[in-house]
Amino acid sequence: MRLAVISDLHLGRRDVVDSFGHEDDSFVRFLRFLEGSFERIVLLGDIFETLTARVPQQQRAELRAAREAHPEIVRRFERSQYLYVHGNHDLVAGPTLGAPEELAIEADGVRLLFTHGHRHDWIIRHVRQLSEWGVWAGGWIRRFGLHGFFRACDLLDQRLRGASVDAAHCTFQRWAMHLGHERKADVVVTGHTHLGSLAHHGPRLFLNSGTCSEGKFSFLAIDTKRGDYALHDSW
Repeated sequence: MRLAVISDLHLGRRDVVDSFGHEDDSFVRFLRFLEGSFERIVLLGDIFETLTARVPQQQRAELRAAREAHPEIVRRFERSQYLYVHGNHDLVAGPTLGAPEELAIEADGVRLLFTHGHRHDWIIRHVRQLSEWGVWAGGWIRRFGLHGFFRACDLLDQRLRGASVDAAHCTFQRWAMHLGHERKADVVVTGHTHLGSLAHHGPRLFLNSGTCSEGKFSFLAIDTKRGDYALHDSW
């Protein structure tokens, strides 16, 4: 099976905190390329940004506004070729759109586990509302034009996630491999960190799709029949 994986688009309502960073027509051309090249396309979480409303705890309204702001992209996502797994910024897509937290696919003797990866974060696991309030506050920091301060906070958050391209010191990868062992998966595919990665951990393979926000075109190309796994930052 040939699969593509994209994640972390953070599609918003086209306001100052919408970090998608693409013209919709340009991104639709990218989606057409994926649709013509792969049998399935996995949307691996944080597809929509629902945590940066002006008023907190408005995730359903923000999801609706984001979908209305990007209608052609949403129409493509609703095709059967796409498989949607929610993340933490679009957690509301679980109850409203039926997006699961994990997806397992077996093809050509390979078991793949797809999960966004936010369950690695201690704060999200134990005090999720605190994490969501932090994202909401970050939205207001950007509205006030404090972009340098926002970038500093974002870098600190990334460090706290424990993600690194150095597989030997990446706690996020160790968490993913432990999950893969529990789920009896050969390949664990994640998003969340915005850090595209490919690393072997003994008998298992770790993959991260990077991000398609801020104008980036990061995606994973998987061919289970040929055993090909690749990370791309352009198309």
